[in-house]
Amino acid sequence: MTSIHKKDTLILGISAYYHDSAAALLVNGVCVGAVQEERFTRKKHDSNFPHNAIKYLLDYQGIAMDDIECVAFYEKPFLKFERLLETYHIFSPRGLSSYLKAIPAWIKDKLFLKKTILKELNAYSIGTSIPKILFPNHHLSHSASTFYPSPFDSAAILTIDGVGEWATTTIGFGKGNEITLLRELVFPHSIGLLYSAFTGYCGFKVNSGEYKLMGLAPYGDHGSERVLRYERLILNEMIDVKEDGSILMNMAYFEYPTGLVMYCATKWEALLGIGPRQPEAELTQDYMDLAAAIQNVTEQIVLKLAQAAQKLTGSENLVMAGGVALNCVANGKIVQSKIFKNIWIQPASGDAGGALGAALAGWHIWKDMPRTVDTSLFNPYLGPEIGNLEIEGVIRKYKARYEHYTEFTRLSDEVSKVLSQGHVVGWVQGRMEWGPRSLGNRSILGDARNSEMQKKLNLKIKFREGFRPFAPAVIAEECAHYFELSEKSPYMLLVAPVATKLRFPEPENYRKFSMRDRLYHQRSSLPSITHVDYSARVQTIHQEISPRFYTLLQSFKKLTECSVLVNTSFNVRGEPIVCTAEDAYRCFMRTEMDYLVIGDYVFEKKAQSQWKETSHEWKKEFVLD
Repeated sequence: MTSIHKKDTLILGISAYYHDSAAALLVNGVCVGAVQEERFTRKKHDSNFPHNAIKYLLDYQGIAMDDIECVAFYEKPFLKFERLLETYHIFSPRGLSSYLKAIPAWIKDKLFLKKTILKELNAYSIGTSIPKILFPNHHLSHSASTFYPSPFDSAAILTIDGVGEWATTTIGFGKGNEITLLRELVFPHSIGLLYSAFTGYCGFKVNSGEYKLMGLAPYGDHGSERVLRYERLILNEMIDVKEDGSILMNMAYFEYPTGLVMYCATKWEALLGIGPRQPEAELTQDYMDLAAAIQNVTEQIVLKLAQAAQKLTGSENLVMAGGVALNCVANGKIVQSKIFKNIWIQPASGDAGGALGAALAGWHIWKDMPRTVDTSLFNPYLGPEIGNLEIEGVIRKYKARYEHYTEFTRLSDEVSKVLSQGHVVGWVQGRMEWGPRSLGNRSILGDARNSEMQKKLNLKIKFREGFRPFAPAVIAEECAHYFELSEKSPYMLLVAPVATKLRFPEPENYRKFSMRDRLYHQRSSLPSITHVDYSARVQTIHQEISPRFYTLLQSFKKLTECSVLVNTSFNVRGEPIVCTAEDAYRCFMRTEMDYLVIGDYVFEKKAQSQWKETSHEWKKEFVLD
């Protein structure tokens, strides 16, 4: 916690009302806390005003709303409303039902957002000191969120998402405390919305399941006639990709500007030869190949945009933000292309990150404060921390049995031992991560060498689709031994190939195998984190920002001579990442997790009393993503 003085400048950043509401707090330009609303409400991608997130930030710093000088909201509501009206006018008479649904909500709540925000802030007893309300535009908030915390004095800034007010993709340049917009692609032509349309067509939830589409793509028969055909149809009929990465979309195929769905199903089916997949239906090779095709097209576009950004700025550094910056496969291709010498991506690149960016824009642009470049790693652990009193409260409530360790080295040795025996461990330490990835403080861990671990984690603990890959956490200094990656990847935002020396060859006709047989074929000496294309979404663990997780990996290495663990988010499908000790214990008991570690307390499943809820009861609690 940072000590607050009267002369300090406090800025609160907010994102809300679309998806992934969040709040971030700056003290003299330094982020002291940032958290998504979903972690408190347990409603995934919660879009409501982030009351709980703001309360946490104020309570954590021991301040009141009166102490806040400025509240920065992550976009301009009037400009967004202008886009909605113009879009409905252009596409008229299409979209009447969407218009009747959207416009009343805007007139009631969203149009006069300054008044709405002040009303919401009254919950925190604003006195005579009413904070200034700022509205940086959406892509400026994204750009600020990634440039200002980056380790570069200057950098090209590439922001790609669905849509803000009008912009869907921007190229900018940051230097010192200034950000300059150089190029802009505007609605309805959107790389993010294109990818989301294919997400929906393949049977996944839009604004939630895009990472599933990315994970499905490697199952496609890359180079086959069907994948190439899908790519040609996308590039020749649906979109026109320019040399600089900008795109023009054939809007006859898309409904999202005014409709309640993303795509025109009849036109897509006539063009592609397959209809939209129903959620939870069997995944056939057609959809695997379609996922491969749109992922390939997206990577081509992103690489062209990166090249354009380098030509426009002449910079050797690139920073990225926006929802598409969470496509870690495309990010990995930028690294491999060597277009830029250095690349940095903010851990909360989606809309939640706009809260941090809005606050930073308030500090550096509105306040015109200079920027001090910090070349150390940005610390993503900005959420609530669980103390011993909270843990002991859960122990009393559930009559939980536990062992308490007074020496962390002994605890890490014991946890390493059970991991090496094939057990699954829930691992909760320190402050919660900022962004959609668990980075070692709210994680579920397993042995990457165990050939059964991927199956066990997906089906018995996460209760999610079996095809989904898992990420490796590796000691940073030893990353090159396991992966073809020279960059630091502390936020799990880069995909890289598993080292060739660790791979096992594909059997004959491997690409003709069923999805299940491909999935469970052992592809490397680290089978639980090696995807079907020999890739992995790598997290490098650095002692300076994650000392306890680093110590655990060191203990595991000492025991097994392996520096890699499986690291996945501590939740079940459809549930936000756990926040509190009770969230963690409840998730532990509802699943087939073997051990739970919260701080210095260790809970063994077989020592606990029988859990009273049935899976039939509690699985209804979370909407499938």
